[in-house]
Amino acid sequence: MVTKIKKLLSISLLFLLVFSMFPTSFQAKNFSISAQGAILIEQESGRVLYGKNEHTQMRIASITKIMTAILAIESGKLEEEVTVSNNASGTEGSSLYLKPGEKLPLEDLVYGLMLRSGNDSAVAIAEYVGGSLEGFIYLMNEKAKEIGMSRTVFNNPHGLDDHEEHYSTAYDMAILTQYAMKNETFREVSSTKSYRAPQEEEEWDRIWQNKNRLLTQLYKHSTGGKTGYTKRAKRTLVSTATKDEMDLIVVTLNAPSDWNDHMNLFNWAFDSFEVKQLVEEGLVKGIKDEFYRDKVYAPYSFEYPLSANEADAVKKDITLYRPPQNHEWSTSGFPQPIGKITISVSGNHIGHVPLHYITPEGDEDEKKGFFQKFKEIFFFTIGVKQID
Repeated sequence: MVTKIKKLLSISLLFLLVFSMFPTSFQAKNFSISAQGAILIEQESGRVLYGKNEHTQMRIASITKIMTAILAIESGKLEEEVTVSNNASGTEGSSLYLKPGEKLPLEDLVYGLMLRSGNDSAVAIAEYVGGSLEGFIYLMNEKAKEIGMSRTVFNNPHGLDDHEEHYSTAYDMAILTQYAMKNETFREVSSTKSYRAPQEEEEWDRIWQNKNRLLTQLYKHSTGGKTGYTKRAKRTLVSTATKDEMDLIVVTLNAPSDWNDHMNLFNWAFDSFEVKQLVEEGLVKGIKDEFYRDKVYAPYSFEYPLSANEADAVKKDITLYRPPQNHEWSTSGFPQPIGKITISVSGNHIGHVPLHYITPEGDEDEKKGFFQKFKEIFFFTIGVKQID
């Protein structure tokens, strides 16, 4: 019985999650995109503002290294020294020219990976963080599953065309970048234009310049990203930009004119959309029911990018439990959440915010057992009477 209830609970929560994350996509009208695959999303909400073959699996080249970098950062080993193996030193393609046996901090390898796109750095990181190249590839694919990259397969840490089963999609790479940009260290690395790394037993330091020309030369709103190229993948690029408190991510795959693609998409989005606060954290005003008036609050705000036309098409519906008969909640405990605000634009559901009740003596939720909590979540999911 308990197993069946847990299964139903999982399905209910999944139902809510899927619909709360469902994106609305728009097409840019006044310019063309050279990329075979492309996507533009707003970073905080994940809303897809533009897409072109965004779910088509393609080769991705060195933007693979975003995954390598975030795994290295999350390992907590950035201050530890890595000994470069013969295998890492001999990796083909773009290189930091690491020498077999030399030691340098993992942090320096991450900067060399992201700025200079060192393939030798990618292998050195993988061997150290994953215990072996194979172990790190396993970590890459597990992380991809964890964050929802459902159409991605990794088989190396650098993106070279040394394996047929190494590919992703523009959408999946945007999801990865959205995840990575939540990490302060990754943001710092990605936005660095130049980095100096002391070299063991040498009088001169290595100095790496960022290959991302959007960041270093072309686009004043650029906040970082990662370049990529192989003969089979062609030009790939991930970039981020911020203006007027709106953070954007663009991914292009096989794009002959990627710099222009990214700048055109960024400029179009900054001109066409604005992040609006649709639900404010704190006490919810306007509830007429006497039981709930001035007693219900939103635990966090809800913001979403909207075009000028959409701003007038926003609808917010408040759903609450029917008020209790007599004083039953005083003894059994107040259900938390007590309800939700559902937000839609032009009839399309874009999200919801749970609502909590300010109890007389604090939150009584801890006093309730599993079955009571399940019943509340179940009825909350299927909907209950709306209070005007």
